[in-house]
Amino acid sequence: MRRAPPLPGRSAAPGQAPAPCLAAVSAIMAAMTVPSARAAPRRASPYLLLVLPPLFWAVNWIIGRGMHTSIPPMAMAFYRWLFAIAVLLPFALPHLRREWRRVLAHRRILALLGVVGVGSHNALAYLGLNYTSATNGVILNSFIPVLIIALSWIFLRTRLAPRQLGGVAISLCGVLAILSGGSLERLAAFRLNIGDLYVMLSMLLWAIYTICLRWRPPGLHALTFLFAISCVGDAAMLPFYLGEAALGFHTDWTWQAVLALLSMGLFSSVLAYIFWTRGVEEVGSSVAGLFLHLMPVFGTLLAWLILGERIASFHVAGIALILSGIYLTSRGARPVQPAALD
Repeated sequence: MRRAPPLPGRSAAPGQAPAPCLAAVSAIMAAMTVPSARAAPRRASPYLLLVLPPLFWAVNWIIGRGMHTSIPPMAMAFYRWLFAIAVLLPFALPHLRREWRRVLAHRRILALLGVVGVGSHNALAYLGLNYTSATNGVILNSFIPVLIIALSWIFLRTRLAPRQLGGVAISLCGVLAILSGGSLERLAAFRLNIGDLYVMLSMLLWAIYTICLRWRPPGLHALTFLFAISCVGDAAMLPFYLGEAALGFHTDWTWQAVLALLSMGLFSSVLAYIFWTRGVEEVGSSVAGLFLHLMPVFGTLLAWLILGERIASFHVAGIALILSGIYLTSRGARPVQPAALD
């Protein structure tokens, strides 16, 4: 196996040529996750970073539903993060060697974030996809902003300005427009099944995870942080994966399954979590959460581009409302400083 390309500030060995794909991943991670005073003007906008995770997660829900007959839910969550850990290891290891004492010092909050945001959240989501559609799953994700705002108000006494609350309401109306298909009768006929309930519990855990990012250990490199919570979350999943296998549920190892898990590991896990963490740090959980309303937007567009499904007028109206609400809420949002842990 080739060695990972050196991170910024480290020179490669003489004659060493990093693999193109690893170099590309390294460049993305370096650009998005290494804050410095000198590089500050060139950093990506937090709003751009918050747009990408909903896209990656919308694809993840479609893949998760499409592969649920080949990959059991606990195996899907376990292997997704095992592949993510394998991708992260060569990039995170240099930082982990320097920061392992800080990791141990903050092991409690890292364990909480790993179990809630990596293990439990993903396991419940994939379990829900065994009983509900990807469309329902993506749409239900759009209620996370409401959960984040409610929990932030209850536990952190965080408040949004009236203009921002109006943006949340407008964006939620856009979600309901897509959900209802422009028909109040269809919206009234919407029913939850057991899979939807699993998804809703998963969304509650994601809202808690997003709020708890406020207590992310300060000064800990983003790759060290993600590697630590990934290991914790995957370790928490291991007993459930083994129990599932003992009950006779096994993965059908086809090339499609491997490709699906690899894409989940790289895009829906590594890059999406790095971008999300950085975005939440800069604009706060309540504003960042609103960007999850983009998931039905991306789901609708992907269905049009890939599956040839028709885009109706209610789709256009819903997307316009969602984008308008996000613009109204995010405009003028102030950066949020992480809370101290000591």
